[in-house]
Amino acid sequence: MSDMTADSAQRAERRRNGFLLFGVVVLLAALVFGGWWLLAGRYSESTDDAYVAGNIVSVTSRENATVNALYADNTQQVRQGQLLIEMDPSVADVNMRAAEANLARAVRAVRGTFASADSYAAQLQHAEVTLAQARSDYERRQAALAGAVSGEELGHARDAVQAAEAAVNSARGGLAQAQSGIAGVDVAHNPDVLAAEAQLRAAALAQAHMKIVAPVDGVIAQRTVQVGQRVNAGAPLMAVVPLSNVWVDANFKEVQLARMRIGQPVEVTTDLYGSKVVYHGRIAGLGAGSGSAFSILPPQNASGNWIKIVQRVPVRIALDEKEVKDNPLRIGLSVTAKVDIHDQSGPRAGSAAPVSVMRGNPGDNVDAQVDALVKKILAANSQAMPMMAQQAMPAQSRQSRAQPRRTRHQAAARRSAGNPSRPARTR
Repeated sequence: MSDMTADSAQRAERRRNGFLLFGVVVLLAALVFGGWWLLAGRYSESTDDAYVAGNIVSVTSRENATVNALYADNTQQVRQGQLLIEMDPSVADVNMRAAEANLARAVRAVRGTFASADSYAAQLQHAEVTLAQARSDYERRQAALAGAVSGEELGHARDAVQAAEAAVNSARGGLAQAQSGIAGVDVAHNPDVLAAEAQLRAAALAQAHMKIVAPVDGVIAQRTVQVGQRVNAGAPLMAVVPLSNVWVDANFKEVQLARMRIGQPVEVTTDLYGSKVVYHGRIAGLGAGSGSAFSILPPQNASGNWIKIVQRVPVRIALDEKEVKDNPLRIGLSVTAKVDIHDQSGPRAGSAAPVSVMRGNPGDNVDAQVDALVKKILAANSQAMPMMAQQAMPAQSRQSRAQPRRTRHQAAARRSAGNPSRPARTR
């Protein structure tokens, strides 16, 4: 009986010691967890609902054409400006030659307008000289002695003056009409020539679009085009993914965002490399809304049967470029993000500035070539320019040169009219 009592006492003692040890372990674990929470745990937020994101630069055709050749395929690394697709340039070449001919025709037409202005200016000068002669003859006959000139001859002289005045007005109108299209500009800056030059530039752009180049550095993906395929303008042909510029979109719960600020450090691990490779980044921005708000079918919470669901908002994390270069990532990979929220001196995530600016190479920089071609066409079709193209105010200058002639002629007419020794003409 005493042995049974001793065994019971020993079991009770072991049980008591076990509970005591378990309590000590739980207390130590609680102390450790409490210390970790006070020192670090409460200053971090983490989520495994995060994925690698990046730009997917679409390569499209800007003209309706047929694909002649492909120079890149999926998974291939390309450089900015590298030739990717070559289109059939037949139609573009024909349009380019037509635009060149149209510019040459416009230059020649403007030259003809300048020549017409010169012609009208010469006609005006001749008409003014004729008018001066007619007026001189009429004044001389009026000043003659009575009976020396018949009335019929005097009437003919008056009619000649009126006809000369009409010829002067006609020449002036023709000169004004000719100058209306060329006033103030030379051949190269004439509106008709500028319009033809714009058509030539459009044709040169269309011709340049027959060769599609890589807009940025990256890896080819989503190639759908085939050789011989007829594509329309705007049709997507392939995509270029610049893997050197990727980031992480981490979908944190709305209750985790209160203490997040721009610039807070983030540690990122991926399923691809495991925990051995840790990427370091910083918060770059906060999404404008939750994922459900921008879904194809957003929730209708006013329908009646409503269940509250904690929403998630995407937070953009910018990664260190050197670490990404050493361990390349791919778009769509799953990652785990852990944000250190100790430092809350930065702005709230909603006031973030753009991370970077991406510029592509469209491959249609043909300005220098077109400028050289335009100069060549202008030089080839602008030789022996009319005087009107070389003078800023042609009509006034010609009239000023013609004025001394009229003055000398009128002076001679007056001297002959006042000379009594000169016999008067009689019928």
